[in-house]
Amino acid sequence: MTLAELLPTYRRSLPEKLCTSVWPTSAEAMPSGDLVVSGVSLTELADRFGTPGYLLDVPTVRERCRAYRALDAEIAYAGKAFLCRRMARLIAEEGLSLDVCSAGELATALSAGFPAERILLHGNAKTHQELRAAARAGVGRVVVDSLAEIDRIPGPQDVLVRVTPGIDGRTHRAVATGVEDQKFGLSLAGGQAAVAVARVLARPELRLVGLHCHLGSQIAEVSGYEEAVRRLVAFLAEIAVRHGVTLPQLNLGGGHAVAYCPGDAAFDLPGFAARIPRVLAYECRKHGLVPPRLTLEPGRAIAARAGLTLYRVVTVKHSSTRTYVAVDGGFSDNPRPELYGSRYTARLVGRTSDAQKRSMSVVGRHCEAGDVLIPDAQLPSDIRAGDLLAVPCTGAYHHSMASTYNLVPRPPVLALEDGTTEVWIRRETEADLLHRDIA
Repeated sequence: MTLAELLPTYRRSLPEKLCTSVWPTSAEAMPSGDLVVSGVSLTELADRFGTPGYLLDVPTVRERCRAYRALDAEIAYAGKAFLCRRMARLIAEEGLSLDVCSAGELATALSAGFPAERILLHGNAKTHQELRAAARAGVGRVVVDSLAEIDRIPGPQDVLVRVTPGIDGRTHRAVATGVEDQKFGLSLAGGQAAVAVARVLARPELRLVGLHCHLGSQIAEVSGYEEAVRRLVAFLAEIAVRHGVTLPQLNLGGGHAVAYCPGDAAFDLPGFAARIPRVLAYECRKHGLVPPRLTLEPGRAIAARAGLTLYRVVTVKHSSTRTYVAVDGGFSDNPRPELYGSRYTARLVGRTSDAQKRSMSVVGRHCEAGDVLIPDAQLPSDIRAGDLLAVPCTGAYHHSMASTYNLVPRPPVLALEDGTTEVWIRRETEADLLHRDIA
C-alpha cells in the first residue's frame, strides 16, 4: 500500500478539529461520531446528565476574557448574557469588571463574592429597591438612564450618563439601542443628555465620572464605534467648557457580533484595538482634552462560542414538503430564533452516517407553530429518534432568556474543563415548578 493510500485512512482515524468560529476552541469530532469538548465525551455526558443541556467550555471563556484584557481598556462582562455564581467568580478571577441590570443579577454577583467596586448597575427602569441595594453594596458605578432617576440615586455614588448618540449600528431593530426613538439612554441631539449632566452635577453627593453609550447587539463593523467616539468626545468637550469638569471615563458598551453559523461575520476585534484608541486620541487632541479611560462591555463575545446545547431527537416526521426533526427542547431554552430570526447550525453526535445530508427543520417540543430552532439544518437523511444533536454558540442569551413555557423545566448548565464536568446550575425539576405554586 502506498503512502498516498495510507494517509486518508490515517486521517480518518484522527480527531477532527471543528470550526472555531462557532464551536468551542477545544471541540473535536471523533472517528466514532462522538464530539469531545475539553476532553469530555458529549455522548457520555448526555447519558449521565440527560438532555437538553447547556454545556460551557471554561477554557474558551478564559481565552475570550484574555483576548479582551489585551486591549488598553477596562473590560466589564455584561452579566445579562449569562450569569451564575460560578461564572461571576470566573470573571472576577480573569480581572474583569461586571455590569448588572437587575437586583437579581446584583445579588448573584455579590453572593459569589464579586468585588462591588467593580460592578456597574444598568437599567432603563431601576426601582427604588434596586438603587438602594446598589448603595448598600457599594456598587462602583450607576449608569443614569433617565432624568427622573437622578433624584432617586442615594449618594455618595459615582455615576455615568448613558447617552443616545443617534448612531445606527446596522443590526436587528429589536437590539438597536444607539438610535433615536427607543427606550434607552438620553438623547444627545435632543438635549436630554446635556440636561442630565447638569442635573447630576447639581447634586454634590453624586460624582459624574463619565459617559456611556451602547449602539446595539451583533454589530460586526468598527465604524459605528468610531463615530460614537467622535460624538461623545465632542460632548465631553462641551461639558468641560460649560461646567469646567473633565470626565475621566468613556464607556462604549458592547454589542460585538459573534458567528452563529460558519461564514457569519464576527466582530473585528483587532481592527477595533487598532482604530478606536487612535480615533480617541485624535479627537481629544482636537478638543484639548486628556483621553478618558475606555470601558467595554462584551458579554456575548465572551460567552457565546464557549457554549453549546445538546438535544435528543424525539421524533422525525416527513411531510409532503419537509422533514421535521423534533427535539426535547425548543424555544423555552432558546427563544432567539423566534425573537430575532437568529440562525444556528446543528451536528449529529454519537454515531457516524454515510447518508446524504438534506435540509430539515429542527423544531421544538412546545405547543407553538413558531417553535422552530433551525429551519434549514443540514442533517443526514437517516436521522432518527434517539439521536443526539449539538447546537453550537449557545453560551450567551440562552440560559439567561430561558423560560418554563408549557411548564417544561429549564436545562442544567454543565461546565467542562480538563476532562472534568462541573454542574454550575442543576436541572430544574417539576418539584421546583410546584414549589412556587402556593395551593
